[in-house]
Amino acid sequence: MSSLDPSHVSQKPVETIHPDNLPEESRHPDVVAKALHALVEHSGKHENVAASIHAPMHRLLEMPYVSKLVPGIEQLAAEYHVGNYVEMRGTGERFFESMPVYPRLGMHLLFYGGAQVKVLHNQTVETVLKDLSIRQGKIYDSPESVKSIPSFIETYHLQLDDLLEPDITKYGTFNEFFSRRLKPDARPVQNEDDPKNICSAADCRLTVYPTIDLAKEIWIKGANFSIPSLLNVSPDSELAQTFADASLAAFRLAPADYHRFHSPIDGVVGEFVDIPGQYYTVNPQAVNEPGFDVFTANKRSVLYMTHAGTGKPVAYVAIGAMLVGSIIWTNGANKGSTVKRGDELGYFAYGGSTIVALFPKGLMEFDEDLVKNSQKPIETLMKVGYSLGKTV
Repeated sequence: MSSLDPSHVSQKPVETIHPDNLPEESRHPDVVAKALHALVEHSGKHENVAASIHAPMHRLLEMPYVSKLVPGIEQLAAEYHVGNYVEMRGTGERFFESMPVYPRLGMHLLFYGGAQVKVLHNQTVETVLKDLSIRQGKIYDSPESVKSIPSFIETYHLQLDDLLEPDITKYGTFNEFFSRRLKPDARPVQNEDDPKNICSAADCRLTVYPTIDLAKEIWIKGANFSIPSLLNVSPDSELAQTFADASLAAFRLAPADYHRFHSPIDGVVGEFVDIPGQYYTVNPQAVNEPGFDVFTANKRSVLYMTHAGTGKPVAYVAIGAMLVGSIIWTNGANKGSTVKRGDELGYFAYGGSTIVALFPKGLMEFDEDLVKNSQKPIETLMKVGYSLGKTV
C-alpha cells in the first residue's frame, strides 16, 4: 500500500466534470485522442512517469508537456480537484486521491459523443482505447521499461519493505514490477480462525452493497448494469436466477496498488469464463455516470467458486480497464482446487482494475463500517485479508 502524500490531500468537494464545464478548445474528440496517443508514446521514453500518463490532474500546471497536449486543460486542473475521496479503514481519516490524466482523458472521449465517434486516424473511441491499451502493455513489457520503475515508486510513494523481492534492479520489465509479489506474511487474514469470515480480495478501494438494487441506486449508475449483463448470461438462465438480488463487493485497484488478487473465501475453484469487451476506465467518476456501463462493457473474466462452509456459489469477476492489457489467473486458480482465504488467484498487468464479487442473497452480511461508508458513498481503503463480513 502506498503511503499518503500531503500534496494529494484536499478539502475541496470532489466534482464530476461534465463536458459543458470543459474549456471550449479542448472539447474536440480528436484533440483528446491525439493527446492520449502522445502520452502513451511519451511513456516509452521511460522518463518520469508523472510527466506522461501518470500526471496527476491537480498538478497539471507544473507539467508543461502534458498540459499543452490538450489546450485549456490546465484551466480544468486549476478549477477542479479532479479525483476521489477515500476513507482509511479503522481511523476514519479521509484523503484525496488525485486522478491521473489518462483516465480523465479517456472519460472525455466518451463524453464527447460516445464510443462510435470517429477520432484519431478515423478510428472509433473504442478502437482507440483498445489500441492504446495494447500499445501501453507492449511498452511496459519491454526490457527498457525498467527505467520507469524508480519514478513510478516516487510518484506513488510506494513502500518496498513487504515485497518478496525489494531490490528493484531484479525486475526485468516494468510489468514484472507492477505485478510484484509480497512476502508470505505481508497480508495476514483477519479472523482466520472463524470459518464464517470472508475477507478482502485485494489491496483496493472498496464499496459493498447488500443488494444489487442498492448498488445501482447509490454507486453503479450505468443504465444497462444487471447481473445477467455482468456475467454475460441470459436473464432467464440458472446463473441469473442464482445471483438475482445478490450482495455485491467492488474492489477497485488504483495504479499504486499491489495488483495481485486473492480468494475472499475458503472454497473450491470452478469454471472460468472469459468475456471480450472494451477498455473504459473504471474510475468511480465513470462508474457513477448514467451513460457509462463500464463493468458490463469492459473485458472481463469470471471465476465461479463454491463456498466451503455453505456450499453456496460465489461469482468472482476480474474486470480489465483502460491501459490494462491482461487478466492472468495463476497456479492457485485451477479448476477443482481448494483455496483458503487470502490465497492468490491471479493478477492484472499494468493499469487500474476492478474485481466484483457476487454473493447469493442471504449468504453473507458485510461489516457495518463498510456498509456505512458505501452508503455515503465513499470508498474504503483496504488490504488483502481485511475482514469483509461473515456468512449468515
